[in-house]
Amino acid sequence: MFQPFRFILLILIAAGVSNIGVTQDKGVFSGSFESNANVFLRDSSINAINTPQYDHQLFGSEAWFNLNYSIQGFTIGTRFDMYYNSNLRNPDASYSDAGIGMWYVSKTLNQLEVSAGYLYDQIGSGIIFRAFETRPLFIDNALYGARLKYNFNDNWSLMGFVGKQKNAFDTYSGNLKGLRLEGFLSLGSEENPITLAPGLGFVNKTLSDEYMNGIVDVVRTYQPEDKFIPTYNTYAATIYNTLAFKGINLYTEFALKSDDVFYNPYIEKHELVGNNTLGKLVNASGTVSYISASFAEGNLGVTAEMKRTKNFSFRVDPNLSLLRGLINYLTPISRQNTYRLTARYTAPALDISEMAYNLDVRYKFNKALSANVNYSDIKTLEGDRLYQEIYSEIIYKHKRLWQLNTGIQFLTYNQEIYETKAEVPLIKAVVPYADFLYRFTPYKSLRVETQYMSTEQDYGSWLFGLLEYNLAPRWSFEASGMYNIDPKKPNVKGNLEKALYPTLGVTFFKDAQRYSLRYVKQVEGVVCSGGICRLEPAFSGVRFSMNTTF
Repeated sequence: MFQPFRFILLILIAAGVSNIGVTQDKGVFSGSFESNANVFLRDSSINAINTPQYDHQLFGSEAWFNLNYSIQGFTIGTRFDMYYNSNLRNPDASYSDAGIGMWYVSKTLNQLEVSAGYLYDQIGSGIIFRAFETRPLFIDNALYGARLKYNFNDNWSLMGFVGKQKNAFDTYSGNLKGLRLEGFLSLGSEENPITLAPGLGFVNKTLSDEYMNGIVDVVRTYQPEDKFIPTYNTYAATIYNTLAFKGINLYTEFALKSDDVFYNPYIEKHELVGNNTLGKLVNASGTVSYISASFAEGNLGVTAEMKRTKNFSFRVDPNLSLLRGLINYLTPISRQNTYRLTARYTAPALDISEMAYNLDVRYKFNKALSANVNYSDIKTLEGDRLYQEIYSEIIYKHKRLWQLNTGIQFLTYNQEIYETKAEVPLIKAVVPYADFLYRFTPYKSLRVETQYMSTEQDYGSWLFGLLEYNLAPRWSFEASGMYNIDPKKPNVKGNLEKALYPTLGVTFFKDAQRYSLRYVKQVEGVVCSGGICRLEPAFSGVRFSMNTTF
């Protein structure tokens, strides 16, 4: 039996024994199950080739089974994880493993909460620390350790933690320690209350000897002008507050990080061979300033955001890259779009150099008609263009019979930076779209999407269409196609050929269960979840997914 199960079993027995003769409370079980399965069908015409899945494995899957139990102030949970020929960890490789992916035990003792195991938490918006999970991107940055939280009263609490960061079924070496103080204040009068929710946070990262030796091995190969003396300990602190007054909400957060070793992919490295290349380890301090203000009154809603980031790459090991070993989370400023073509080029938050602004305005003219305009502007601190978007949307609802969402997107996207593709031009695209929903009855509806992307860069222009027929509450049928109508990038044979990427799918719902079966051809592109993105190769095959809660 797995050691975590033994520990949890002892806690369950102890809770049960303490419960005998005291109360008839039997506690509460809850949980969930989620599974994905992929059949890989090789298709050289769209470059869905040259991975283990396409070449010989042909099948891959993942599964997660959560189980939680609460009784007598105890909360106990565990999760079984399984990966079989999975491409989640690395889209170009195969990963197989299974075991206990997470377990935890928490006990409330009056004003004190004690927790141990794999823990999820954050400080502020996550700028200096966020232990979180994003399964579609194989992110599970749980803290494996212990946490104490003391509630002084209903408004003020102090939390402290210590541990290591999770790495699949193991942990990274080195350790993390942190503190968080949060409160709530109510000022003003009962008619015009002003509320404040202030917070302070502190995190200390200590490198292991293993990671320090790796840094030293790299730095000793640098020319004298690039060398530095690394430090074992890095300290990060943040102060944040949410102010609310009538229809105004203002969130501010300012964070700083002491000298820390991190990889900067954008600056010049002087190699021993004498050639200048980009990218090197550096040792520098960092800062982040983030402000979000929103106003809502009557039919008008306005949200404005600003974020300035400098040298705030924060990892358990600076030699890790992409989505591995992230200690923190930087809120993306760009709009998180949902339609296929408007979301094709998405700007994730950058941790080295970013000056970002976003303005979102919504207005409801009447019960039937409303509009939304969003503007995003992102540059480096040196003023180089990274991303710019103007997004408009008009929503019209005709009683309960039909609804139309339509608008247009103007986009500029730095593919060289966001997708690390050398010597490619800025992508400039225009995307008009329309989404029409018609309800035949309260249980039958048809949704139609049409989108067009006009661009001269990357793959060229696209046309996308979707039909979705819903038979509530059980069935949903989908047919869609993404068509490269004006190709600019040669296929594997070196030809410029128009290509169709179809999708056919059916989804079945029963109680808290959801089953989905889809045939998919998908072009290479960026996949995002919660503002975190990665570049994925083309996909060709069949996808099945199911999830349930209980």
